[in-house]
Amino acid sequence: MTEAPIHVHRGGKLVALVGNPNCGKTALFNGLTGSHQKVANYAGVTVERKEGRLVTPAGRTLRLLDLPGTYSLHPRSPDERVTCDVLAGRARGEKRPDLVVCVLDATNLRRTLRLLMAVRRQGLPVVVALNMADLAAKRGIEVDAAALSAVLGVPVVRTVAIHKQGLSALGAALDSPEAWQAPPVSADLGVDDQATIHALLTGLGLAEELPELPGDRVDRVLLHPVFGSLILAVLLFFLFQAVFAWAETPMGLIEAATAWAGEQVGNWLPEGWLRSLLVDGVVAGLGGVVVFLPQILILFFFILVLEESGYLPRAALLLDRLMGSVGLSGRSFIPLLSSFACAIPGIMASRSIANPRDRLVTIMIAPLMTCSARLPVYALLIAAFIPNREVGGFELQGLVLFGLYVAGILGALAVAWVIKRLGSSGREVRPLMMELPAYHWPQPRSVAIGLWQRAVIFLKRVGGIILVMTIALWVLSTFPAPPAGATGAPIEYSIAGYLGRALAVIFEPLGFNWQISLSLVPGMAAREVMVSALGTVYALSATGDDTAGALAPLIAQTWSLATALSLLAWFVFAPQCLATLAAIKRETGGVKMALAAAGYLFGLAYLASFITYRVALHLGG
Repeated sequence: MTEAPIHVHRGGKLVALVGNPNCGKTALFNGLTGSHQKVANYAGVTVERKEGRLVTPAGRTLRLLDLPGTYSLHPRSPDERVTCDVLAGRARGEKRPDLVVCVLDATNLRRTLRLLMAVRRQGLPVVVALNMADLAAKRGIEVDAAALSAVLGVPVVRTVAIHKQGLSALGAALDSPEAWQAPPVSADLGVDDQATIHALLTGLGLAEELPELPGDRVDRVLLHPVFGSLILAVLLFFLFQAVFAWAETPMGLIEAATAWAGEQVGNWLPEGWLRSLLVDGVVAGLGGVVVFLPQILILFFFILVLEESGYLPRAALLLDRLMGSVGLSGRSFIPLLSSFACAIPGIMASRSIANPRDRLVTIMIAPLMTCSARLPVYALLIAAFIPNREVGGFELQGLVLFGLYVAGILGALAVAWVIKRLGSSGREVRPLMMELPAYHWPQPRSVAIGLWQRAVIFLKRVGGIILVMTIALWVLSTFPAPPAGATGAPIEYSIAGYLGRALAVIFEPLGFNWQISLSLVPGMAAREVMVSALGTVYALSATGDDTAGALAPLIAQTWSLATALSLLAWFVFAPQCLATLAAIKRETGGVKMALAAAGYLFGLAYLASFITYRVALHLGG
């Protein structure tokens, strides 16, 4: 098998990977194509088709589609519809597959065979990948692949995708001419799939009731309405404590490296616009953002470990009752959890929600989840204004960060409750039905890939949009030059200075000065830009022999506590970046919902900041 980037190949035979959610299908796709798609241990992670290139042992090149997981070919949600349309040849711009690799979960053949029966009725050639065979063996389930192949009339290959076992045999099966011939469909196929499957399993000696598994005993604790909820709360609390406690040393090293780089560049270049661009614009702007990479990676390390272990679907079940009280179901939990990374994949993951109303509400509240782009802003303000001390044995800074995340979640639930009241009153929320995967020890390779992908995404944003916006802000903050005899900082006479003072009129009731007001504008492109924008603006605001110094100590000296708290409240509900609004437009099929989201988020942010600022002033902040 060879590695290849994922892009659309229009030539060659097309092979589609089909299977139930959480059957190991994406792990199989990664192994066959050499790609590095993230594999999560819950349903709904593959919300659109992904394409790669597979080279068989005989040197044959095939196009391989990883289709969204589905339990049947009667679609109930947008992601299941993608799979059904591709298999039926109705997908726009894509031909019907020449062959289907149907991935069966060997630990649950009774359920996964139903999908195989439906795929066979499509009249397409089928090869079966009997996946998770190692887990089945540990549970005392021994599936004879040859016997299963004889009964089904299609090739069956035993695989353990996560360990890349059986992939060569699967590739060899695809080299066989017989695999590309559609099997004959018997007249009684589909008359009663349940009876057919029961007879098949009985013939293979697999119809007996399985004994209780160790995971079932663990679930009695983790899914307990009281103990399970307490465990979930403790896990989340520990996560946010670690974000500050563990990141202190690497952040200090990055800060020292950034200061050294700025000093070296300043020493090498003579006074002038190029020195100002590099030192005050690029180094001050980007250095202030890169320093938060350790905190982002620590946050996602815990999330990835919880994903890999199989715990997250349990968390969705625990939260189902709470989410049901505001008109949602626990199925919204996975998209909302994805939004802690970025609202865009969270919005896309809502395609796994069958109910159109639930899906729309999930899309509209996903931006309220505290995405990783907010973390640099939170970390900056918390480090500047919240003392680094313990309260009751816990880090105070971690407590504040935990509170900000909780505020975003409560805000999202409140908005969902309001939408429920404004919508169809009395609508019953259907009970959550979802598969609970077996517990797994987290795979270090998968966790490492997930962290690497997150670091690359963050650094690409730093090196891409944040760099562009930082340079653009430097240009606006530098030109035109101050008039002769000017006594203030040069930035005050620039385009950015005039724009900042104009915006300050709007944001003055929130306690924002003109520097903050100006920095909010490039923050619409990406919220991390807010930090780099503040670094650039304050670096250029220095006069005489003064220097901006580190941003956190500087704003601690020049802002009031009330202003800092107001800005934190603003970012809990902050209007979304343009890319998120574009994702809402794309997923809802029009600009109406995107404008509605931007409007209500701006209103909430302004109201929350205003109240926070006034209350803080009243209390002496």
